[in-house]
Amino acid sequence: MNIGITDGIFYVAVLIMSVVIHEVAHGYSAYLLGDDTAKLSGRLTLNPLKHLDPFGSVFLPLLLVLTNSGFIIGWAKPVPYNPRNLKGGRKADFIVSISGIAANLIVALIFGLILRFLPFIGLPLDSEALFAFVKIASIIVVTNLVLALFNLIPISPLDGSKVLFSILPVRLRNIEIFMEKWGLFLMIFFIVFVWQYVSPVIYLAFKLLTGINLI
Repeated sequence: MNIGITDGIFYVAVLIMSVVIHEVAHGYSAYLLGDDTAKLSGRLTLNPLKHLDPFGSVFLPLLLVLTNSGFIIGWAKPVPYNPRNLKGGRKADFIVSISGIAANLIVALIFGLILRFLPFIGLPLDSEALFAFVKIASIIVVTNLVLALFNLIPISPLDGSKVLFSILPVRLRNIEIFMEKWGLFLMIFFIVFVWQYVSPVIYLAFKLLTGINLI
């Protein structure tokens, strides 16, 4: 996926709001399940200033844009929560862990379906305003699909690992310990050597949602 500088800036802006939505979803689901840590920390807000990680939210995405990497990813500061306060045990852990991914998929679904049904609304398809909306909406869909897929990877500290740990039997605790110890190295290996084989799923999902080929 070739990303120009101008489009890249849009990607970074959309990425920031998408990771904010992702983190707020974690905090809000924890709040609904009995833990108010995120609320007391002032993190149940869509104000990006409360969530930005200088490196993961700004520097790294901009670096990926400027180097024309064709791949943009980032993260916000994790929303704090106390699993001991959750009502529902490991099931609650699963819900909190998966909620960020679910939020990104919902955002992608909403804007994807808007794009799919635009031709039936009767708007002039050659208008500049509509063209700009299609571009921004496409960036929103792609960014949220990337975040959802990336976070599904069962490598610590990504959400996929927390989902995995929430359903693994206690006797397999050693897997969790191993993943937490070597997670950073495993994630770098995955990004460098494996992601290129997984990322085509994003192209397919984008096509299915919007009816548009992602170039």
